[in-house]
Amino acid sequence: MKDITKDPFEEYIKNLPPTKKELGQAWKAAIGLQDVDGLKPSEYLYETAKKNIDGEISVHEAGDLIDSYYENKEGRTDEEARTEEADKVSARIAKLLSDKAFTFSPAQYLSIHRELFLGIYPHAGKIRDYNITKKEWVLDGDTVSYGRALELRETLDYDFSREKGFSYGGLTMDETIHRLAYVVSELWQIHVFGEGNTRTTAVFFIKYMRMLGFDVENDLFAEHSWYFRNALVRANYTNIKAGIYETTEFLEKFLRNLLLDERHELHNREMHVSGKFLLGQVDPINDPINDPIKLDERESKILDLLRKEAGLTRKEIGERLGCSEATIKRCLQSMVRNGIIKRIGSNKKGEWIILKSE
Repeated sequence: MKDITKDPFEEYIKNLPPTKKELGQAWKAAIGLQDVDGLKPSEYLYETAKKNIDGEISVHEAGDLIDSYYENKEGRTDEEARTEEADKVSARIAKLLSDKAFTFSPAQYLSIHRELFLGIYPHAGKIRDYNITKKEWVLDGDTVSYGRALELRETLDYDFSREKGFSYGGLTMDETIHRLAYVVSELWQIHVFGEGNTRTTAVFFIKYMRMLGFDVENDLFAEHSWYFRNALVRANYTNIKAGIYETTEFLEKFLRNLLLDERHELHNREMHVSGKFLLGQVDPINDPINDPIKLDERESKILDLLRKEAGLTRKEIGERLGCSEATIKRCLQSMVRNGIIKRIGSNKKGEWIILKSE
């Protein structure tokens, strides 16, 4: 069984000499950011990254090798396609983070998305033309109100012009941190693209902070990419009836660790709007994002099915896996108890939400 908390890069990165550390951190962040979409790179990607870090090949050559590796692989399963996406996007993020060139502009933002997802998404670099909602674990199944499709370009241009006209002169570091949290949360909330918004925003934001003069190491994005995403969600969610208001406090904790080398503990459970995952209220092992996932083969197959069709019933899952409905019921109950999935709605018309990804 797979322990997702074990980082194959950890010891390797830790022992790098200072001359290779920056490139190693770029790769580590690139790989870590795939977690926000439940993607896991292949061993081939890790080996290729090590060759680049060791100076055997350039970062451009690393990307070319990854592209060539998948060139003749036809008839891939969905899982193999997801690994291909993780490998290709990881290599492209590492390349972008290694490149010092940057312009704070909507064009640069769109360009980063296009570079990351060209050949992966048909809409790479294109503003979405449809409205979206996304059920969020941290919101107990609710969604953030994302930008309306008809207004995306105008909203994007407005947010960029407002930030370009803003002066950080005279601000305290606390005020600067608050401002940066606000800027990145506003940019992410627009959700300009159909997919890949968090990874694009993270890469753009890292490069922007460097442009502002911060010595940004990428480890935090690698180790806490889900926390970063959930913090963006909480910064853009209000439910007055439930007494919940948008807040940048979680993003600011993340940024204080990132930019000021502070040591705030970052736990996804603290952000859940229900409060039911706070320490002292439930068993702390049920942190639904940070803890290792241990699934047997059948549970892994169930999770794969639910990724594609969240509305599947127990009977339908059983038919596809060749198992009895009773067996599937026991598996689902175990996965619910372990905080891996959650059912929303009725047995017939509801759907499953994946809280953890293998």
